[in-house]
Amino acid sequence: MDGGDPIQLRQVAGVSDVPAALWDACAGDANPFVAHAFLAALEASQSVGEDTGWLPRPLTAWQGDRLVGAVPAYAKFHSYGEYVFDHAWADAYRRAGGRYYPKLQVAVPFTPVPGPRLLVAPGAPPEVAELLAAGLVDVAERMGLSSIHMTFVPNPTVAALTQSGWLERTGYQFHWQNRGYRTFEDFVGDLASRKRKAIRKERREATDSGVVIRRLTGAEIEERHWDAFFRCYRATADTKWGQPYLTRAFFSELGQTMGERVLLVLAEDRGRPIAGALNLIGRDALYGRNWGCLEHRPFLHFECCYYQAIEFAIERGLATVEAGAQGEHKLSRGYLPTTTHSLHWLIDPGFRQAVAAYLVRERSYVAAEVAALTEGGPFRQEAPSFS
Repeated sequence: MDGGDPIQLRQVAGVSDVPAALWDACAGDANPFVAHAFLAALEASQSVGEDTGWLPRPLTAWQGDRLVGAVPAYAKFHSYGEYVFDHAWADAYRRAGGRYYPKLQVAVPFTPVPGPRLLVAPGAPPEVAELLAAGLVDVAERMGLSSIHMTFVPNPTVAALTQSGWLERTGYQFHWQNRGYRTFEDFVGDLASRKRKAIRKERREATDSGVVIRRLTGAEIEERHWDAFFRCYRATADTKWGQPYLTRAFFSELGQTMGERVLLVLAEDRGRPIAGALNLIGRDALYGRNWGCLEHRPFLHFECCYYQAIEFAIERGLATVEAGAQGEHKLSRGYLPTTTHSLHWLIDPGFRQAVAAYLVRERSYVAAEVAALTEGGPFRQEAPSFS
């Protein structure tokens, strides 16, 4: 200890119960999804709550009246909206006579974006992260929960917690890396000839029918734009998931509290919005989040979600575009596989042992698949030059 006040852990009913400035001092400004405004918007809009199966239960660490650490945590009553799939675990535990739900989920709801989960304030005592992790286990045991699942975790947290007995699970996503490009054409020129031709063709055909692409951020985004995007999001979510996770009110909250960190891409046909893509802007990365369309147009999804994001990142000097979960079709469009990590604490020793053995095999399979996909990447062999 540093000789100051002892650190006390408190579980609260929501991020909204914590002053925004104190939470954000722990969260930092690099990743917008752990910002107080984003998590509070989910709560205020009722996108999360008891009725959704995502019951907010953040864990906080206090030293006197100073917040020195925090964890975005949720009691979960199902396994939807997580993007690290454990339905098979739940089914196996049920068949063995156990009760898998509720469980404790440490995550940003509906958001498969790697980022900090054990949020620690600058200058906080060095043991805060360890205390938060131990506090999560205590919470799960006191609440009678089956397990804790910390998803899309950065490497330093993985290294620290696996030493404490947490189980590591790996997956992969496709991320675009800015290799010093000054223009989109610099990027296209870095690809193999066949990939260059395909992307140029896709971009032409996406707008050949008169479709206009608009990029909006900050005060440019009006309620009519959110109305249009929500119609697109709802149409696609209804088809793909059965119901949308996010309410209409969430997007208004997001625009009001985080508008400068939002990039909204809208596609219009003669002034009528027909598709849209929502992105959030981080310190060094652009994060692609939600897509929706009212009409299918060839290659419009690729244009709105991938190529517009790359152009914006190059213009802003951002290092990375993270395009979300799944999708090997992203590879030919310049997005390379990147390993993702999650951590799991299972209360039942026998269940834990069985899952641990499975994860050893799964990690080996994921590593081999990432290596094979990377080897088959779309870039030219010779190094690019943009001087």
